[in-house]
Amino acid sequence: MRWLGNKESSNVEDRRGGGGGGMAVGGGIGGLVILVIYLLMGGDPAQITNQLQQGAPVSTQRQSSPEEERLAKFTTVVLGLTEEVWDSIYRADNSTYEQPKLVMFSGQTQSEGCGAASAAMGPFYCPAERKVYIDLSFFNDLTHQFKAPGEFAMAYVIAHEVGHHIQTLNGTSQKVHSARRRLSEKEYNKLSVKLELQADFLAGVWAYHANKLRNILEPGDLESALAAANAIGDDRLQQQSKGYVVPDAFTHGSSEQRMYWFKKGFTTGDLSQGNTFAGIEE
Repeated sequence: MRWLGNKESSNVEDRRGGGGGGMAVGGGIGGLVILVIYLLMGGDPAQITNQLQQGAPVSTQRQSSPEEERLAKFTTVVLGLTEEVWDSIYRADNSTYEQPKLVMFSGQTQSEGCGAASAAMGPFYCPAERKVYIDLSFFNDLTHQFKAPGEFAMAYVIAHEVGHHIQTLNGTSQKVHSARRRLSEKEYNKLSVKLELQADFLAGVWAYHANKLRNILEPGDLESALAAANAIGDDRLQQQSKGYVVPDAFTHGSSEQRMYWFKKGFTTGDLSQGNTFAGIEE
């Protein structure tokens, strides 16, 4: 992926080296990553476990590696590319795009609107704050544990969370969450799947326009993003963790569905093609 030389976003809050107590909650891709086995780089797992149990802040005083600094720069550049794309799309519709913030943290941190956040939950979007949260170690998990290497796979993850921000701005997320009280868990899960698949579609739309604006794609990049979408499908994760698949428990969509909707957004670049709520069996 060609990203060096593009503008970095200024909407980034770097909390690496800080800590917060409690267990993490949230949404987005992070809510799906139930298999992540995480160890803080350079930290003592026993000490971290004790501090989590006591609700105490985790001390993460350490020097970040050159690779981590590269990932931090990459993340801010990709966020900047999402801003450029969505700014242009909103301007074309005579609207103003409200840019989200992105919080980079190490191990765990505290969000004002979505409670405690930990590395184990992966990246997520907090609609109450309109912020994306990410521990950069997730990219290492994506490469090694989920077998989805490549910078464009990482960019897809960030763009998916920004897709949830778009859904918050247009009111889609609020409609889905408000339906939770009147639906069974099974029926609400179906809505959740549709919401997540639409975020995948929006990530694809972003990729289409980002490449058109900045020529960011290199050979193999699309396959890299599709590999990430495939790796974090509900069916694949359930099979890995339980040994069997329970479709009624899906909350993000199958691997096939996630790849389909990302690719549809990527190939069309057309927001009108992303009505995942018309059905999820396409």
